[in-house]
Amino acid sequence: MDFLREDLSKKMVFIGGPRQVGKTTLSRYLTENDNNHIYLNWDNPKHKIEITKQQWPPNTEWIVFDEIHKYDQWKNLIKGIWDTRTNEEKIIVTGSSKLNIYRSSGDSIMGRYHYHVLHPFSLNEITGSGLTKTEIPKYLHKLNFPEKPEDLSILFKLGGFPEPLLEGSERTLLRWQNERFERIFREDIRDSEKVKLLSQVELLGALLPRRVASPLSLSSLSEDVQTSPKTIIQWMELLCRNYYCFRVMPYHHRLERALKKESKYYLWDWSEVENEGQRFENMVASHLLKFCDFYYHVFGIKTKLWYIRDRERREVDFLVTWGEAPWFLVECKLKKEHSQALTYFGDRLKITQKYLVTLDNKFHYLDKKTGIHVIPAAIFLNALV
Repeated sequence: MDFLREDLSKKMVFIGGPRQVGKTTLSRYLTENDNNHIYLNWDNPKHKIEITKQQWPPNTEWIVFDEIHKYDQWKNLIKGIWDTRTNEEKIIVTGSSKLNIYRSSGDSIMGRYHYHVLHPFSLNEITGSGLTKTEIPKYLHKLNFPEKPEDLSILFKLGGFPEPLLEGSERTLLRWQNERFERIFREDIRDSEKVKLLSQVELLGALLPRRVASPLSLSSLSEDVQTSPKTIIQWMELLCRNYYCFRVMPYHHRLERALKKESKYYLWDWSEVENEGQRFENMVASHLLKFCDFYYHVFGIKTKLWYIRDRERREVDFLVTWGEAPWFLVECKLKKEHSQALTYFGDRLKITQKYLVTLDNKFHYLDKKTGIHVIPAAIFLNALV
């Protein structure tokens, strides 16, 4: 929250992210202690008139515009409102997944806002140990781990989206998943993209939960969906833009025999993944992506999430880079196992932070021979954001 408030004191703040992740709730929470705030939603006919005519009380200090990107001229409107402020109003713009699509197409408001992606709840947020300091982290610093593991079972089972997680009900989860799937594919994608074969895109989305955590086979998917591999690539990009899944690319810099193609894809809602091993890896991927996005959007540090695999099929689930420099490696296992790939790639990339993250809480130690830190996910994930 402190980071958002600091940004709001200087520029507008845009909050994007998946559908139903809590963007509206967050914006209202930021303004709830100030009586001089207004909330305007483009989907509300009355609010729509107030937005276009710019009619709100003269003592307004906070303005929240929700779903305003559905208005064709929203950028010019927001630019004019910001440039002609008379009361130094703080402005928050939130929207569904389409906000980032429209934001990236011809930014006439560049330099007037900071953009943040709201992710599902992480373990760190649930335990209440979130970061509040605004100092830029030191170059390639070491992660700081809590002493005791936290309960990860509910988050692992129900995912990080607010409604099913806070309800704590599997029944709520299943109904919520069905509704969210329909809204993404039959509203967001239909409204923002010209997709003629929407039923095939839905089929692609339904197939993905079984294919996370492995390099995606375009030929296999094209056979199942009955379309060309080129179309599958376009549709996967479409699903990423609409926050149904996200892409993790293979890292090949400084590694001669590393793969340069075959990305992995993970779901924003890891609770959709039935296989426990794949769901665990997806949950860790989601936490690491949130960690990288946080460093980039808050501090401007170009942290990025990758995976590593070479032609000899040696593979490590995740590599996080700091700028161009490899930072730390992460391998995910349900139970403690030996990982030669962690040692192999760690030596070649000169990485000292190598983590074997397990769902099992029994083992937590540093292997002096290999330099691998075996650590429970209930501790490792709590060191992120």
